[in-house]
Amino acid sequence: MSDRPLPQPRLKTPEDKIADFERRHEEHLHAASSAAVDKQHAKSKMTARERLEAFLDPGSFVELDAFARHQAKGFGIEANRPYGDAVVTGWGRVDGRKVFVFAQDFTVFGGSLGEVMSEKVCKVMDLAAHVGAPVVGFNDSGGARIQEGVVSLDAYGKIFHRNVRCSGVIPQISVVMGPCAGGAVYSPAMTDFTFMVKGTSHMFITGPDVIKTVTGEDVSQEELGGAMTHASKSGVNHFVAEDEKQCMEDIRDLLAYLPSNNAEDPPRTVADDDPTRLVTELDTFLPASTNQPYDAKALIELIVDDGDFLESQPHWATNIVTGFARLNGNAVGIVANQPMSLAGCLDIEASEKAARFVRTCDAFNIPLVTFVDVPGFLPGTDQEWGGIIRHGAKLLFAYSEATVPRIQVIVRKSYGGAYVVMNSRSIGCDYSVAWPTAELAVMGASGAVNIIGRREIESADDSDYRRAEMIAQYEDDYCNPYVAAERGLVDEVIRPSETRRDLCEALEMLLTKRSDQPQRKHGNIPL
Repeated sequence: MSDRPLPQPRLKTPEDKIADFERRHEEHLHAASSAAVDKQHAKSKMTARERLEAFLDPGSFVELDAFARHQAKGFGIEANRPYGDAVVTGWGRVDGRKVFVFAQDFTVFGGSLGEVMSEKVCKVMDLAAHVGAPVVGFNDSGGARIQEGVVSLDAYGKIFHRNVRCSGVIPQISVVMGPCAGGAVYSPAMTDFTFMVKGTSHMFITGPDVIKTVTGEDVSQEELGGAMTHASKSGVNHFVAEDEKQCMEDIRDLLAYLPSNNAEDPPRTVADDDPTRLVTELDTFLPASTNQPYDAKALIELIVDDGDFLESQPHWATNIVTGFARLNGNAVGIVANQPMSLAGCLDIEASEKAARFVRTCDAFNIPLVTFVDVPGFLPGTDQEWGGIIRHGAKLLFAYSEATVPRIQVIVRKSYGGAYVVMNSRSIGCDYSVAWPTAELAVMGASGAVNIIGRREIESADDSDYRRAEMIAQYEDDYCNPYVAAERGLVDEVIRPSETRRDLCEALEMLLTKRSDQPQRKHGNIPL
C-alpha cells in the first residue's frame, strides 16, 4: 500500500464555476471557425445565429440545449464535439408573439443532421405543440451525418413524425436557406409554408451528379431544385425572396395573418380602411366582352383593406390566385380564378394548389372568400389522363369539409362542374353574392345552343341567323344571376361597387359560426 497521501478534490468556488460556465458558453458561441463563417458570408448567406437575430424581435431569443454534444464515435468524429452541435434552437417573439425556432448551422459539420440535432429540434417542436405556438425552421444542411449511420436516418424520422403530429395544430414554416437534399426534403414538404431564396436555396431528393450518372441528364443545382424551379414548376415552394433579409420580412408578414394555434382566431387589427367604402372602380372594372381577360389580383386589391394582398404560390398554377388579406381588420384567405391565365379554367395544378390552401385556412380558423370567374375544367387528354377527375375532387372535398366562414362572389362566368367546385351554395358556402355580370349555367351560350338547338339550326333557312338568335335568347334567359337568385342559390345580386361593404358585413356576421361534424377519425380526401 502506498504511503503517498490520497489526492484531495480541489474545491471550486462559485466564482470558479461561473468562470467555467463563461468559458464553455464562449466556446459554444464560437463553435465554428472564422474561416467557415467567412465562407458562409461569401455565399451571401447568414450564419444560424445571424438569421435568428434578423428574424426575431430584438433581444427576445431564448436558447435551448446550448451545451448538448454528440456521442458518436468513429472516423475521428469523437475528437470534434462542439457545444450545441450543428443547430441553434429556442424561442423568441415576432411582433410580440411567441414563436419557436431552429436554425441548422452549416458552419458546424456542414449542418449535417445526427442524433443530437434531431433531439434538439424535436424538443422545440414538442414544446411548441404543448404551448400552442408556431415553429419556424431554417434549413441549411449537407444532409444526414454519415458517421452516425442509420441513427441519423432514425433522427430524420422522429422529426417527420412530429411534422405530422403538429400538422393542423400549430403553424409550421420551413425556410430553405442553403442545401436541403435527400430525405431532409420531406420535412419542408409536410409543413404549411415553404420559403426559399434565389441563388442560395436548393432542394432535391437526388442531386445533379446522381441524375447525370443514372439518366444522363445534365442539370445544374439551380435548374434542378432552385427557388424559382420549386416556385414555378413543382409547387413545393410558396414564397421566393431576393435575399435572406427580405425572406425574414416575408415570414413576419405571413405570421401576422396566422393564429398561434388551431384553438385561436387569427390576429385582428384595427382597420384604417372604411369597411363601408364603395369601390366605384368596380362598376366599370370588367371588359365589355366576356372573353376578354382582366387581372384578378387587381380586383382583390381594390376590395381588401388598404389594397394589401399577400399572395401564396404566385408563380405556380397561375390560373388560380391564393393568398391572405384583411377585411375590416379580419384576416381572410382568398381564392380567385385568374382570367389572365388559361382563361381562369381549373386544371390539375390549380385544383391541387387551391385545395391545399383551403385546407390550411380551415385548419387555422381563417375565413375563406372566393371570387369566381371560371369557364370550366381545362379540356384535353393530358388533363384526363393526368387525373383531373381526382385532382378536381380534391378542391371539391376541401371546400366541402371546411367549417370556417365561407363567402362566394360570382364575378362573371361560373359554368358546369366548376360552378359547384368553386365554393358554391350546394357544397356549404355560407353566403353567396353575384354581380349583375355573373353567368351561371351548365355551359356558355354558344356551346349550349350547339347541343340543344342543333336540329333547329340545321333545318332553318338562315342557320347563322337562327343560331345567333338562339344564343342571344339563351344569354337572356339563362346566362344571368337572377335564375339562381330566384332559387336562393345566390343570396344577393349586388352592384360591384358594393362588394367590399357587403363582404365586411357578411364576414362580421359569420365570425361566430359554429359547425357540427359527423363523428369520424378523418375524411378520405382523394389524394
